[in-house]
Amino acid sequence: MSALNNMEAIGLQNISKSYGEVKALQGISLSVDQGEIFGLIGPDGAGKTSLIRILTTLILPDSGEAYVMGKHVVKEYFNIRKVVGYMPQRFSLYLDLSVEENLQFYARIFGTTIAENYSLIEPIYKQIEPFKTRKAGHLSGGMKQKLALSCALIHKPEVLFLDEPTTGVDAVSRVEFWEMLKKYKQAGITVFVSTPYMDEALQCDRLAFIKDGSILSVSSPEDVLKNYPLNIFEIKSENLNKVMAFLKDKLPEAFLTRFGTTLHCSSNKTLLEIKELVKHFDNIQVNTIKPTIEDCFLWLSQDK
Repeated sequence: MSALNNMEAIGLQNISKSYGEVKALQGISLSVDQGEIFGLIGPDGAGKTSLIRILTTLILPDSGEAYVMGKHVVKEYFNIRKVVGYMPQRFSLYLDLSVEENLQFYARIFGTTIAENYSLIEPIYKQIEPFKTRKAGHLSGGMKQKLALSCALIHKPEVLFLDEPTTGVDAVSRVEFWEMLKKYKQAGITVFVSTPYMDEALQCDRLAFIKDGSILSVSSPEDVLKNYPLNIFEIKSENLNKVMAFLKDKLPEAFLTRFGTTLHCSSNKTLLEIKELVKHFDNIQVNTIKPTIEDCFLWLSQDK
């Protein structure tokens, strides 16, 4: 694999990583354009953190090639660290330093100052600036998130890596966080973000579904939803378990998933055919719905 072309921020070819007998990544190949928000979507244990740690030069791949902004992750790791920002899944700043001291520390590491790049972090930092003398260990989850993001951005990176940045954060803070990421995209920063939340996938320009260390699909959210191959029906019933067992028996080719108090049934059948099939159940409702990102992921990840 040669160095990236001028439009690529990240390129991977056949990246693999194992921990003993566990295959964390299996032949991952991806290309991420400069200036896009790229989402890595998958459940816990899918390999998201391992991939990000390889791209941020924190661990070595077992095999394959990877580049960030045209720089090889193994041969040019030191130069990569100058142009990337990284916000790990777990809060990793110094708990016994204040908000301001943490930010000053990271600015010094990268040979800059808070003042030099304040305009970039201002939308986030001004929300925690009133607490700049508070120890980081005494911050709330949302405030820790904002401080960690400020530290990851203080040197104005070209690529920002975020590993499940909204895990454990309230819904309002999650919405605010994604609005901020869109502003960084407008500023020309490439954002590579992992998340287990399927609804957040809709905020990305493109996304990759990952499961058991393998990429299932790479596409825009719109194309993922548009290319769902089956009709999908939402079924409500007081006897949902019996309905599910019945449909598994009568429609073995159907794809059935529980969503809270409803059942999603994906099939080539029509709405009338499904209604006719389950009409003997009391108080049952069947409606055609549009697939969600989660429907698409579950469909792609099933053993076909």
